[in-house]
Amino acid sequence: MTAVLTWAAWVAGAFAGAAALGGAFRAVVWRLLGGPVARAVRTMPLSAAFGMAVIALYVVVALLAPWIAPFGEREVVGGQYLPWDSTHWLGTDNLGRDMFSRLIYGARNTVGIALATTALAFGVGAALGLTAAATGGWVDMVLSRIVDLLMAIPALILSLLLLTLLGASIPNMILVIALIDATRVFRLSRAVAMDVVVMDYVEAARLRGEGLAHIVRREILPNAMAPLIAEFGLRFCFVFLSISALSFLGLGIQPPTADWGSMVRDTATLITFGDITPLLPAGAIALLTVAVNFVVDWQLHRASGLKD
Repeated sequence: MTAVLTWAAWVAGAFAGAAALGGAFRAVVWRLLGGPVARAVRTMPLSAAFGMAVIALYVVVALLAPWIAPFGEREVVGGQYLPWDSTHWLGTDNLGRDMFSRLIYGARNTVGIALATTALAFGVGAALGLTAAATGGWVDMVLSRIVDLLMAIPALILSLLLLTLLGASIPNMILVIALIDATRVFRLSRAVAMDVVVMDYVEAARLRGEGLAHIVRREILPNAMAPLIAEFGLRFCFVFLSISALSFLGLGIQPPTADWGSMVRDTATLITFGDITPLLPAGAIALLTVAVNFVVDWQLHRASGLKD
């Protein structure tokens, strides 16, 4: 019973802390900014404010990693698996590198690579999906069948196969994950655009003699923006988790580069001794994923015109 009450107190404290952080972030941003941004921030739900605060914190840590981390990313500073103390706040890993420093550098590497991969996947997939819907005919058929073929293979298995063939490097990983995730973006953007291309204003643009690029950019894209905004945030989460999973399996970001997925693998043996150190990079992954989803939900709510 005592353990249950303790866990309940921890959960309640976490929710209260998250709400306080979200409220404080909303108040600070509202006072610093003006105009439409201030009005949007003032009506922002606490969940979205908490998500934006977490994302802002991750960005600051990633940008200032060399100044925040007490040790270098690859520097061996002590023995293996040293306990937490005043020098090594989170102990050391299996090679004697400072865990706190590598956790900070992992924010720069993992989040930065995930963002670049998502942008590439989203740009390629959305462009092809909107083009296929606007063009139709054999172009739509060929692109759709290629996407169906790629989506028929489980994403993780296909990633492992391609990275094994091409080699485990950061450029190869970005291209492979972007290729796989672009198929998901293609399916969504094409489905959304198919409902837009039948509208009268699209037909009017065609009758005016507008080209394909103009129709896609000026007529279809603005009216398909709401679900695409949500898809970008969700796709970032999936890419972020895919990179961490591949790193955990040894085919993602390669050592000695700090990465949260590989950090879980390197310190996994500590779990058998009741040490929670491996849970810290896993918790950093989970926290960012939840924060992005909170912001995406809010943006989708605003962009879709829904009312409370």
